[in-house]
Amino acid sequence: MDRYKLASIFGSFAIAAALPLFLDNYSLNVLWNAMFYMLLALGLNVIVGYCGLCDLGYAAKFAIGAYTTGILVKTFAWNFWLTIPVVIVVSLVFAVLIGGPTLKLRSDYLAIVTLGFAEIVRITARNLSLTGAASGLNGIMRPSVFGTRITTISQWYYVFLILLALFVVISYRTRYSRFGRALAYIREDEDAAKAMGVNATLYKLYAYMLGAVLGGVTGSFYAVKMTSISPNSFDFTQSANILLAVILGGMGKIPGVIAGAAFFAIFPELFRDVPVIGEMRMLFFGLLLVIVMITRPQGLWPETKGRALK
Repeated sequence: MDRYKLASIFGSFAIAAALPLFLDNYSLNVLWNAMFYMLLALGLNVIVGYCGLCDLGYAAKFAIGAYTTGILVKTFAWNFWLTIPVVIVVSLVFAVLIGGPTLKLRSDYLAIVTLGFAEIVRITARNLSLTGAASGLNGIMRPSVFGTRITTISQWYYVFLILLALFVVISYRTRYSRFGRALAYIREDEDAAKAMGVNATLYKLYAYMLGAVLGGVTGSFYAVKMTSISPNSFDFTQSANILLAVILGGMGKIPGVIAGAAFFAIFPELFRDVPVIGEMRMLFFGLLLVIVMITRPQGLWPETKGRALK
């Protein structure tokens, strides 16, 4: 990574860290929601953007992390920070169990399998007493840092900002590693990658596992921030929204994925209080999405041709 790009990243996070000094709680809550989608989009970007897989059930990875933390904190009175390693292990186990037998599939077939898996997770959570059935889990205890419980939106803003910085580092390290280059080869031409000695199935499984872990950790923090979760939070619409943020920003491009998630989360809120337009803001948002995808089908921040292979 060149110095200019590194300076841009540090500058962006420095500006983001100063925003709570100037914004009200409503604005901070909108930005928190944007960062939440950025985290999910960065996790899905490993699967869709780096490896070229089609995943229509990413909400399942997010749900597994949220319910694992919710059950351990509420039912078994665990400390939240101790649940994170468990979430990582559970996410890896589910990724192997689902990804192992299915990642040999391609395109539409893989999309249908991932969608089915997400529905299985959601319906299972809706019918188990351990997960709170249809009403979900409520009253999940929020965590403490150095003896101080995290309660205010500004505190949660900084927690998710730190988490976003960690995800960005992981994403860049993955992208420019040998592992990331192998994923890029598979995305561009899987048959050619196999001919050059790349174990495509194994690398796709690794990508699926990493994406699942990132989604699970995000779900873990989401559960304690919201203090309640329900199966309705993990339906197909949620998966579609995350995928839309990745495609809108530019698959495989980290700044693009972040920009796409920010656009998706913030733009509808800009017109919430505008007379007449506020009531129809989602219609205008949908029309704008169509216009953006027609004029820039490669995304808001497109991938440079061949850049990922360098």
